[in-house]
Amino acid sequence: MRSDALAFASTHERVVFAVKWGASVIQIMGYTATAFGWTPWNLYLFLVGVVRWFAVGALWNDKALMLVHLVALSAMIAGMASGYE
Repeated sequence: MRSDALAFASTHERVVFAVKWGASVIQIMGYTATAFGWTPWNLYLFLVGVVRWFAVGALWNDKALMLVHLVALSAMIAGMASGYE
């Protein structure tokens, strides 16, 4: 969405814009935390990013986006529950 178009966007479009860019920034922070070995902070950031991207899929009614992030969330939770070192 162009920045000048945001001024004319509906409330729904503004919410989606904010959630998806917030999720993207959080995911990038998760990648950065992984690169520097900041465990478990990287996992917490990824969890927040995945949940927010799932929310974007729900707001867009995009089942593929929702499925990918639901599977990612499930895998992350299973991995965290099994313990990590």
